[in-house]
Amino acid sequence: MTKNDARPMKAIILYDSMSVGGSTDRFIDAVGLELARAGAYVEKARCRQNGDYAFIEEFDVVVMGAPIYYLLVSSQLFGALSRSNLKKYLKGKKVALFVACGSPEPMAQLLYLPQLKMNLENPVILAERVLSPEQLNDPAAASGFVVEIVRSYEKAPKS
Repeated sequence: MTKNDARPMKAIILYDSMSVGGSTDRFIDAVGLELARAGAYVEKARCRQNGDYAFIEEFDVVVMGAPIYYLLVSSQLFGALSRSNLKKYLKGKKVALFVACGSPEPMAQLLYLPQLKMNLENPVILAERVLSPEQLNDPAAASGFVVEIVRSYEKAPKS
């Protein structure tokens, strides 16, 4: 997978989850594996509210998401967006967003994805997904998300 040059897409997956090895972690691993199969160089990192996100500059695509707890995006990711320098380094980046929740998709589209988007400045959103608990464990959901990311990335203007 190239974008008008000889190097592969570089993608970072930024996420948060309350549990290690849970369904969100498994989904992240599946997305990373599918991106790598598509030819991308992939790294993943858990979000921290007070982290330094200067490393984001190195990546072409930022995949970002978290579960919903008590009607809010997981606190570490939301905190990183609102309290650290993450927002600065996401400005104008190509991003793909996901949230995992048990709410019906229309409700999640209305309430939860905007919690991520309101902290982004001029992003190029490649893909958005609301995932049910069942979809987090479905390889087809990860694969479909990655197909959408890759197709949109290939069509997006070069930065």
